[in-house]
Amino acid sequence: MTVKGRIHSVETFGTVDGPGIRYVIFFQGCPLRCKFCHNRDTWNLSDGKEMSVDDLVEDIKKYIPFIKASGGGVTISGGEPTMQPEFLLSLLKELKKLHIHTCLDTSGFISSHMNIEEMLKYIDLVLLDLKHIGPDEHKDLTGVDNSRILSFAKSLDHKNIPIWIRHVVIPTITDEEESLRALAEFVLTLKSVKKVDLLPYHSMGKFKWKEYSSSYPLEGIPDASEEDIAKARMIFDKYSKYILTA
Repeated sequence: MTVKGRIHSVETFGTVDGPGIRYVIFFQGCPLRCKFCHNRDTWNLSDGKEMSVDDLVEDIKKYIPFIKASGGGVTISGGEPTMQPEFLLSLLKELKKLHIHTCLDTSGFISSHMNIEEMLKYIDLVLLDLKHIGPDEHKDLTGVDNSRILSFAKSLDHKNIPIWIRHVVIPTITDEEESLRALAEFVLTLKSVKKVDLLPYHSMGKFKWKEYSSSYPLEGIPDASEEDIAKARMIFDKYSKYILTA
């Protein structure tokens, strides 16, 4: 019997979540409570639509010619995909049978009880979201500290698994020079990092918070402007050799 999981949504023509054209699957459920989350509706594991691995694979097959012609693949995002480990592993195995490039978009907050080693055998690229390099600041921003996340990054590097780092630039919160310097210095210790993206914070998802009768935690914080991103890139670039994209 095929394994089933909870899916928030899919995007059949993604172009920003890994190389090439990508089929992006957003898993339901997330252990973090990021104040700037624009997918507030992915938090609850019981929400979303129940789907089987076979359901997803059959739909993905329709797009394989476009995916492979562009050098793309399938990106598994969320929420946090690793909250559904059995479903995730089963899906990854089926995708590799089809010789599809696989990408895991994750917070890196991986449970110590999870068999991540087995999953990593079927993952070609990890998009790792580093919210804040400071442990206290990270906990204030997301609800958890970042020790487990940084350990996961080091583990990926030890296994030589390609990593794209993502960091959301939030004015007055994640764009200070000291934190960007510390982030750059940490990234430079990871030899398997292939790219770093500094992404502009936006508040377009705050309406979703209201659907859950929640006030938006960053009310009053302005969206990041092009100038904010340029300034953050300049600071990061002082300490980093990586080519950045906005």
